[in-house]
Amino acid sequence: MRVDRHRGGVGALLTLSLLLSGCASMPSDGEVGAVESSQRAEHESRVRVYGVSPQKHEDAQDIVRGFLEATTSDEPNFSTARQYLTEDAAKGWEPFAGTTVLKGGPVVAEARRNTGEKGGRTVVVSGESTARLDRRHAYSPESGRFSDDFHLSRSKGEWRIDRLPEGLVIGDADFERIYRSVDVFYFAQLGPGGEAVSRGDDVLVAQPVYVRSRIDPVAETVRALLEGPVDWLSPVVGTAFPASTRLDRGDSVAVDDSGTVTVRLNRRGASVGTGRCMRMAAQMMHSVQSQASAKVPRLRIEGPRGREVCDLDAEEAKDYVPGRLGGGSVQPYLIDAEDRVAAIRPGEDDPQVVSGPLGSGRIEFRSVGVSRDERLAAAVSRNGRALYVSSLSGSDEAAQPVLVSRGGLESGRLSAPSWDGLGDVWVADRDPHDPRLVRLPGGKGEPETVSVPGLARNERIESLRISSDGVRIALRIRNPDGTSSLELGRVERDGTRENPAVTVAALQRVAPQLEDIKAMAWSGHSELVVVGRESRGVQQLQYVGTDGSTAHQPPLPGINDVESVAASEDESKPLFAESEYAIVRLTPPDGNWETVTEDGGAPVYPG
Repeated sequence: MRVDRHRGGVGALLTLSLLLSGCASMPSDGEVGAVESSQRAEHESRVRVYGVSPQKHEDAQDIVRGFLEATTSDEPNFSTARQYLTEDAAKGWEPFAGTTVLKGGPVVAEARRNTGEKGGRTVVVSGESTARLDRRHAYSPESGRFSDDFHLSRSKGEWRIDRLPEGLVIGDADFERIYRSVDVFYFAQLGPGGEAVSRGDDVLVAQPVYVRSRIDPVAETVRALLEGPVDWLSPVVGTAFPASTRLDRGDSVAVDDSGTVTVRLNRRGASVGTGRCMRMAAQMMHSVQSQASAKVPRLRIEGPRGREVCDLDAEEAKDYVPGRLGGGSVQPYLIDAEDRVAAIRPGEDDPQVVSGPLGSGRIEFRSVGVSRDERLAAAVSRNGRALYVSSLSGSDEAAQPVLVSRGGLESGRLSAPSWDGLGDVWVADRDPHDPRLVRLPGGKGEPETVSVPGLARNERIESLRISSDGVRIALRIRNPDGTSSLELGRVERDGTRENPAVTVAALQRVAPQLEDIKAMAWSGHSELVVVGRESRGVQQLQYVGTDGSTAHQPPLPGINDVESVAASEDESKPLFAESEYAIVRLTPPDGNWETVTEDGGAPVYPG
């Protein structure tokens, strides 16, 4: 079913790798050619790849090709690639300034003589850009034409590159071979909302980053964490690490035979008290765990010369476990054939009607959202007009709507509701004359309109799902052309508990490769499962990172006419989907779709 993008890690560090002493040889003639991306199979993932040094009397094109191929090696500091540069260029080149990913690999044009420059040559490298990694290892989709110049001159009679762009330029297949996506964790800044939950200051939020999978990935993950959150996320998260915290020199990250990770920080990072150090260790431990093949039993932070600062074991780390506001539910809910709220109990396929007014049949419903603790549920009436919130264990008393839409058509009324881990309900009113995003504090508080400054006047929110941590929200946006796109918003909270100020800011496009989004749900700490289609393509289900990445994420098994999808932030739980004919279930890791019930619709997990 799914390729785990967090496969490998600490356990792999203890395994000897096979060595491969060379890469593919470079052609010596031809006008324009692509540097082929390496199509290496999964079973070859432990083979070490090394670059080929420049050969005598190679022309300018071949030098550029050889350099580009050498940058795809598994050498920590690109020592072979630097052999293709002049001495000054090798000293000044910064390979980690960023990485441009090109579809099918870079294309090297024929070298041209530089007018007015004795003996110089320029080689143009081009291609179709698909993504970029920035200096902080953060991924962003990027489409368009890429072109940049490599300048060469003679050095000791041989062509060498003396001017080149910073960073790396690689093909998409090499990117998938070389890099692994991992999550690093920061603490949510919930403002007054943090008062609604126990230890609201200790809620961890995932930020996906890409690290080189074979070049000390544990140390690379820690370095990425210490660099701090990306600009998009930084207004709503914080870190326990003091500014300028870095790894100490030398062998600063070690993993022993038991899997215990020891991290040695510089003097700045080690000059903290035990309490703060434990929070730092929690961030580190869960970040390392996100890409480990086995449980990390302990993480130890040391200062220079090995002085222990603090020690955190797996049991203590549970107090900071990512997704702890997710609720841990094992059962989805749905609207049954008689338009009542029902639950699919573990081990059963027949939906069981819930207690209280949402299951009484007195009101017909079209969609439901269940609080993360499963005490309350919010359901939208069948005509989309009214939102009701009620206890799932309450009596069969009459219910009164907590929100009413004035939209004229059913499609222009209320969306399905979603609950964050702070106990608040979120819903979109799709009234064309007054579209708005609404939050109900505590589920039953006075409805508040949430500002979404990035939303254009001719766009509106069709549906939404908010993460359990409460700082990220996925919005399905209806575009002026009638299609729907997926945007991720940052939830900024200010003010006080009595007078909150909540804004959804900095909308960024997710899943740009899908031109018409039908449904989505959170799946894991930094992923969504999305239903959509590519241009002129058929509908598909696709895992997409919150950074827009689909690397190592093939489409899920095909299913036709999906109307909605239900996923849990616990990735081990089954995936549910509503098709035209039935509600179906897909059980990880290698299951196939199976029918659960032919009656009912709108399945959801709590959240």
